Parts: sequence; structure tokens; C-alpha cells
Amino acid sequence: MSVSVVIARQFDRATVIAFACVIVLLLIGAMVEPAFLSPKYLIQQLHTASFLGVVASGVMLVILLGHIDLSIPWTICVGGMMATGATGFLGPEWGITLAVPFGVLCGALIGLVNGLGVAYLRAPAMIFTLGMNAVAQGLMVYHTGGFAPQDRATEFMRELAVGHLIPGIPNPLLIWIILGAAIIFMLNRSVLGRRIYAVGNQERSVFLSGVDTRKVILACFVFSGACAAMTGVLLAGWANRSYQAMGDPYLLPTIAAIVLGGTNVLGGRGKYVGTIAGVILITILQSMLSVVQPQRYFAQLGVDIPADTFRQVVFGVVIIGMLLIYGRQQLVR
Repeated sequence: MSVSVVIARQFDRATVIAFACVIVLLLIGAMVEPAFLSPKYLIQQLHTASFLGVVASGVMLVILLGHIDLSIPWTICVGGMMATGATGFLGPEWGITLAVPFGVLCGALIGLVNGLGVAYLRAPAMIFTLGMNAVAQGLMVYHTGGFAPQDRATEFMRELAVGHLIPGIPNPLLIWIILGAAIIFMLNRSVLGRRIYAVGNQERSVFLSGVDTRKVILACFVFSGACAAMTGVLLAGWANRSYQAMGDPYLLPTIAAIVLGGTNVLGGRGKYVGTIAGVILITILQSMLSVVQPQRYFAQLGVDIPADTFRQVVFGVVIIGMLLIYGRQQLVR
């Protein structure tokens, strides 16, 4: 099979629509602010999108299974806090050297618990992962004593978040590119990828065919936790510190980006290229909402809506709308 055919198969209808919306938003933004189309601005937006893209990479696999991971906000926080505080757990020498893998490992452990609960205990993913999010929050509050952590990011974490290994390409964007290429290969060329789609379509039939679906679910949740923690590491390096609730702004945008990219929230259908388009779309939409500030028109009517609240409303409407569309498509099929 030629490379062109493989690439063409990644662009379904939803992906094309998402990329078309990105272009429309950029053109609208250019009308408001000409700098929207400058190379510097576009690289800056891709740099920002890479944080969301990394966490969305793991959550997408969970959604392809027909499940959901609501523990990502505080898993992000765990990744950042454990990486910046690694010297306190591992000692000064090993803490500096292993800060990044230690933070990612802590996130993977949260994913492991999620996977065990959902796959082996058969607990509803929404409830179990939400509970794990609360557990992670409690552990981090206990770890910091309820105060802002004083630990700082290591030099490697700073370089990982703001450096440029390849001139012109921020390191977080490079990480996202490598991660995305690996996921595309896995979903299209590996046994695990075929099993993920199969479980999302009909888990019982896959199980009766002899596949241990529990291991597939467990692997995806562990990967989701590791990706969320990696995002926390990058955010901590970006800000030079970790802070409580650093992952809270990423829950709705992550899910919105995935469903905008065409991944069926009921599982079994979706392309990673669509998730890339959804992440870029959500990032540019956030930037547009900050520049245009449509909530000011409501203020003229006497309704004062904070910018963050308005963005959350927009993301919520997107998720509900796409859920209704996919639900209707499932009913028609």
C-alpha cells in the first residue's frame, strides 16, 4: 500500500471539516488582527496547541474504546508536581536526573489504577476516573499542605518546554509530532490498534473471539495517564514551577478537540489526524475568544460573563452538539 493511500485514509469527512474550520478561523482572525497569519503567530499557536495535543493523544485512545478519562486534570497536576518535587523523593542527585520520567511514571500509575478499575472491576469509567481525580487532588493537597509548592522545574524541564532542539520548532511541538506519528502507526499498522477499534465497536464479540480485552483497556488507560502527566511536566517547565489545579483548564478542551476531530464518543471510530485538527481548532478558537471577546456583547445587555466561563460554555456546547450528532448517526445505522 502506497504512502499516499495511507495518508488519504486519515482524512475522513470530520477531519476535512475540522481543518476547514481552522482555515476559516484564521481568515476571520486576520481580518481582526493581521498578525494572525504571521509565521511567528502560527508557531506560537502550535507551541500552545502541543500541550493540549499531548494530553489529547492518550484520552483519544480511551474514547476509541468507548470509555472516558475524567482524571486528567489532577493527573496533569501530579505529573508536574512530582517532577518538580522529585529531589524530595529521590534525593538531589537522582531527583534532577529522573525528574521527568518520575513525573510521567506517577501519571502512568494513576492510569494503571483507572485501567484496573474499569477493565477488571468493571466499574463505569466516568465514575471511577472522576473518583481517581478526587483522590489525586487529595494526595496533592496533602503533599503541599494546601499551599503553593515551592519546588522549581529542573533545567532539563525548562529546555523541554521552551527550548528548540530543531531551529524554529519548539520542543513540545516536536514531542507532539513524534507522539502523533507513533499513534498513527500503532492505530493503522499494529495488532493493538486493530483491537482498540474492535473493542470500541463490540467489546463482547472481541472477548468471545479469544482476545483479552481487559489488557487492551488497561494499556490505553496507562497511556492516557502517562500523556497527561507528560503534559504536566511540560507545563511545569513552561512556568518554571508547578501549581495546584494546573490541569483544570484542560478537561473540556481535550474532550472537545477529540470529538471535533471526528472521534465517536461512543467508541470505535476516529482518526488521530482528526484529533490533530481538533486540537489546533480549539487552540485557535481560544485565541479568537480572547481577542474578539464576544462576551462583551452580553455585557451590553447587562449580563456579565467572565471570559473563562464563556469559553467553558462554548466547549460544553460543542461536546453536547457532537454527542447528539453521533448519537443520531448510531441510531440511523
